[in-house]
Amino acid sequence: MSNVLPFRRPAPAPVAQVSDVVAVADDLFALLEQLEATSARAATMGRPAREVERTVQNLLDAVTAVERALDCLGEGDEAGQA
Repeated sequence: MSNVLPFRRPAPAPVAQVSDVVAVADDLFALLEQLEATSARAATMGRPAREVERTVQNLLDAVTAVERALDCLGEGDEAGQA
């Protein structure tokens, strides 16, 4: 019976991976919005100027890190290595 083909399961569809990427990107966009709103609130704190500057700068650094993570999702492994 040389004309019998072995049964093979089809490879899982990459749809699950795409939905995972979309879910992570959605979470990162939400985080980005929260960080930006928190930065704006921190800038108006009634604290010493040096403390406010450092707090806002650290939050802006976090925004940059989230933006880089989003770039990596969109461009693959090579993003963010410059």
